[in-house]
Amino acid sequence: MDFEGHVLSDRATTLPGRYYTSPDVFARESERLFARRWLCVGRAADLARPGDYVVAAVGPESLIVVRGKDGRARAFYNVCRHRGTRLCTEDRGHFAGGVTCPYHSWTYGLDGALVGAPHMAEVDWFDKTEFPLHAAPLEEWEGFLFVRLEGQGAPALDEALRPLRGRFAPWRLAELSTARRIDYDVRANWKLLFQNFSECYHCPPVHPALARLTHYRSGANDLRDGGVLGGYMTINDGSASMTVSGRVCGAPLPDLSPEDRRRVYYYSVFPSLFLTLQPDFVMATRISPVAVDRTRVTAEWLFAPETA
Repeated sequence: MDFEGHVLSDRATTLPGRYYTSPDVFARESERLFARRWLCVGRAADLARPGDYVVAAVGPESLIVVRGKDGRARAFYNVCRHRGTRLCTEDRGHFAGGVTCPYHSWTYGLDGALVGAPHMAEVDWFDKTEFPLHAAPLEEWEGFLFVRLEGQGAPALDEALRPLRGRFAPWRLAELSTARRIDYDVRANWKLLFQNFSECYHCPPVHPALARLTHYRSGANDLRDGGVLGGYMTINDGSASMTVSGRVCGAPLPDLSPEDRRRVYYYSVFPSLFLTLQPDFVMATRISPVAVDRTRVTAEWLFAPETA
């Protein structure tokens, strides 16, 4: 049954067209999915030092994800408590001491506490402790940072990702380093990206170079629990990785079994992350819906530290 109470077919069919084009459906998805689910917003290593930050678009909201002086990463709504001014417009950077509003210079510590408000000491009722930045829940998994807009009633991240416990241990995801990152827009509904990632029926005509490295019918899904779907494809004899040349481009990950060295694993972690696990690197692709017909994509290539 869909958002509108309609009973969908029990056959494996494409969703009706309105699910990809309707602003009303997109608004319901934003409210019922993207506001309530854990969403990946980047790597913990992006915040290497206290004061390092990234700005993440999460549905209609903008969040500042920042490393505090205590080493803890936190997420705050990118809005000043005074007049609602956008605090930060750069995608990433470093706060030298705190976060200062460009409008009236209210300043917040890296823990979100209001530490400076010009002339407000002259207001009898004003108490700085009552005006911290609004926080959003943030947790870390395998070196990735996840946030959620709604903090009540949803499972903790570890429980939400329960089907993946221990599954990626041989890849040591938390220890991998980003060697390259690209950001781009796709003029398509976000669900089309999920559908495209989750099948290789289209690979022979669309990706012939890929089809030469691995047969599009060589694998199978091995996980479809909760919000996780995925499985593997087998690398053809004569190739060692899913690269243009078919050769490895990084140091082979040391803990993989002989079986895993002959496979590429693809997992979609609904609704914001795709993981492609190779014998020598991992590709992490994050998506952020911007509109019913526009999706922001960030792709990162993760390698063992000695390669990256």
